[in-house]
Amino acid sequence: MAEFSWLNLARRRPDEVLLVAPGRRWLVAEVLAELSALMPRLDDSRVVGVLADNSPAWVMADLAIREAGKVHLPLPAFFTAQQLSHALEQSRADTLLTDQPERIGALDLGFVITGHWQGLTWMRRVVDAVALPAGTAKISFTSGSTGAPKGVCLSGDGVIDTAQAVVDRLADLPLGHHLAVLPLALLLENVAGAYAPLLRGLPVHLPPLASLGWRGMAGFDPAALDAAVGADGPGSLILVPELLKAWIAFLAHFSRRPSASLRFVAVGGARVAPGLLDAARRLGIPAYQGYGLTEAGSVLTLNRPGDDGDGVGRPLGHASLRLEAGEVMVRSPAFLGYAGSPGPASTEFATGDLGHLDPAGHLHLDGRRKNLLITSFGRNISPEWIEAALLASPAVAQCVVVGDGRPAPTAIIVALPGATPAAIDGAVAAVNAALPDYARLAGWLPSPPFTADNGLATGNGRPRREAITERHAAGLAALYANQETTDVLL
Repeated sequence: MAEFSWLNLARRRPDEVLLVAPGRRWLVAEVLAELSALMPRLDDSRVVGVLADNSPAWVMADLAIREAGKVHLPLPAFFTAQQLSHALEQSRADTLLTDQPERIGALDLGFVITGHWQGLTWMRRVVDAVALPAGTAKISFTSGSTGAPKGVCLSGDGVIDTAQAVVDRLADLPLGHHLAVLPLALLLENVAGAYAPLLRGLPVHLPPLASLGWRGMAGFDPAALDAAVGADGPGSLILVPELLKAWIAFLAHFSRRPSASLRFVAVGGARVAPGLLDAARRLGIPAYQGYGLTEAGSVLTLNRPGDDGDGVGRPLGHASLRLEAGEVMVRSPAFLGYAGSPGPASTEFATGDLGHLDPAGHLHLDGRRKNLLITSFGRNISPEWIEAALLASPAVAQCVVVGDGRPAPTAIIVALPGATPAAIDGAVAAVNAALPDYARLAGWLPSPPFTADNGLATGNGRPRREAITERHAAGLAALYANQETTDVLL
C-alpha cells in the first residue's frame, strides 16, 4: 500500500468515533489533534518502546510513531525483566512510553523520566543506535519457544498490507465495532484488532486488560470476559485457544449464551483443537480459525462464514504461500529481517510448520518440523497430532506431548478446573484407543497451567516445550523408569 498515512483519517467525519475506553470516546478530530501534538515530541527519537496496558493512548502512540518515521517497539507486559532488557538492548530503544516506569527503572538501562503524556510516563536515554534492516517501522519481539525474545523487523507498509487483507476477507460481515481482548503488544491484536478495524472505519474498544479477565499469575477469568462482552456488545473479537476454551467451559457450566452482537470471533496464535470450534458455535460463539506468523506481519490464512473448513483457512492476498517438502514457505513484504542480524537474502522464509493444501485451497497444518518425535523404535510422531486429540476432551485445558528417543510418548497435562485425575485417565484412554500402537501414550503427568508469567507459555498461549519438559524432567524420568520396569516384569 504505497504512501499510506494515518493522517488520511482527516478525510472522515471529524465527529466519527475511532477509539473507546471506559468513560471516554475519541473522535477523529481529537485523535488527529493528539497525533499532531505527539509527533514533534518524537523528533529526537529513533526507536520508541511502548510498555503499557491496552488503551487509546497505546494506539495513538503507535500511529504517531509511524507518522513521525520512527521505529515502534511494542513491549508485552508479560515479558520478564530479562526479556525486557534483551528487547530494549537489541533494539537500542532510546525513548519509552510506559505505565510501569518502576519496572524500567529497575532494569538499570539508563532511562530517566522526562515527562508525561495521556497517563503514560515519558522516559529517555542516550544510547548508540544499532543497525536495523532498511525500512524497519516496527520491531516485534516474540518469545517463541525459548526464553530469549527474537526481534522481527517489519516494514510499515507490509504490516498495513496485512491489515488491509484482513479487511478485504471480512468486508461483507456486519461487525459494528471491535473489542480488543488480547494485549496490543501482540502483533495479532495490533494488526487485526486495531489497524484492520480503523482501516475499515470501525471503532476499536480498548478497556484495561484486567477488566476482561486477565489475572497474571492467577490465570484468566472467563466470567469477566463474558460480562465485558455482554456489556460492550462487540461485533468481533480475537482470542487464543486457551481463552476460548475457558469461555466455552464457563458458558456451558452456567447454561449461558454470549452477546448476540457477535458476528466473528477469530481464533489464532496457537493450534486450535478439533471440536473446540464446534463447541463454541453450539454455544453461540461464531469462532473461526486462522493462522499467522510475526514474520508475515501476523495473519496469513483465515476461515470465515461461507468459506470455512477443518484447516486454518484460505491464504489472504498480501502474501504468497507454497509447500516445499511438506513445509510451509511464505513470502511477505512485511518481513525485513531480525534485530541484530543482517537482512535476509530473500523475503521468502521457512515457517517450520508442516502442512498441506486441500482441493479447495485451504491450508491444513500437520505439526512443527522441529517438534517431531522419533521413538526408540524409529517411528516418527507429530506431537500436535496427539495433543489435538487430548485437547478435544473437556477435562484437558492444556497439554504437551514429549518422548523423543523414548519407547512411547507421554503427555504433560493441565486439567480443566474441576476435572479429576480419573477424568484425565479416561481422556488418555479414549485417545489411546484411537491411536496406532506406536503412538499411544505411556502415561501422563499433571502440571500447573502453562502461562507466560511462569515461563511455560509464550504471550499468545503457545506452550514452551523445552521449558515444560525441563520443569517435569524428574517426573518424566520416574514415569519412564517405572514403565521400563513394568515391561521387564511382564
